[in-house]
Amino acid sequence: MTRSADDPGPAGMRWIPDGDFLMGSEDFYPEERPVHRVSVRGFWMDEHLVTAAEFRRFVRETGYVTVAERPLDAADYPDADPELLVPGSLVFHGTAGPVDLDDVRSWWAYVPGAYWKRPGGPGTTVNGRDRHPAVHVAFEDAEAYATWAGKELPTEAEWEYAARGGLEGAAFAWGDEHVPDGTPAANTWQGEFPWQNLKLDGYAGTSPVGSFPPNGHGLSDMTGNVWEWTTDWFSPSHANGDGAPCCAPPHESYAPGERIPRRVIKGGSHLCAPNYCLRYRPAARQGEAVDTSTGHIGFRCIVRPAA
Repeated sequence: MTRSADDPGPAGMRWIPDGDFLMGSEDFYPEERPVHRVSVRGFWMDEHLVTAAEFRRFVRETGYVTVAERPLDAADYPDADPELLVPGSLVFHGTAGPVDLDDVRSWWAYVPGAYWKRPGGPGTTVNGRDRHPAVHVAFEDAEAYATWAGKELPTEAEWEYAARGGLEGAAFAWGDEHVPDGTPAANTWQGEFPWQNLKLDGYAGTSPVGSFPPNGHGLSDMTGNVWEWTTDWFSPSHANGDGAPCCAPPHESYAPGERIPRRVIKGGSHLCAPNYCLRYRPAARQGEAVDTSTGHIGFRCIVRPAA
């Protein structure tokens, strides 16, 4: 895909040129393997995550109601507590001390009334946080925004290629040094998760977009701050080593015992810590149920030029 030298592209977006790269990593979590070469055609990507102010404009102009605000169908959640089958979203609560890291219920709680505008539940507000990323958005919400904006969500391969910023094989979006020159390069968790947040990066929760230096493509917060939705269905590994991105069909994306398919989310968040989730890296990936919204998942969009 070629691009005219005098074509500035869409406002607030950066051009990611054609190229190929080694996708995945052999050094961290099993789902990142095997490493395989992928070719990507050029596209524009949002310089930063979609902000609360941008999402507010979308809602005001369209009247859109997010998944977290809609009534729940008990048939979709047969094992759920009926008292929790009310609109809401997942909110993080730090613990008083060390806990079993295998039980996410120790720090995540479903909070009725939590949604993008009330990120901590009733009584909280997004006012004054216009430059923070929009959160509590399910996959469907992110897609709806992208369509309204005349954009799309990225594939996993497009996202990872952009996040690397031209650094082939580097562990992080800024290179291989975890904390370059002793200064955190992204909004992550410093200390023992989920009880000891040292806030060495200056933030206990989300941070305004652009608070940390951009990567080699001029993109901010590609890792840390909040996870980002991609369009790929999740599979527990890069099963295809033939140059194709992870491309599991939806029926293979379910978590064991679950009824909701999962999409790939990328980039980690402000809740990622070395002792629990070292996933603020371009290669890192997780599966997230498409109906799920949380206080640490957001998104950004892309534009693919016409062929």
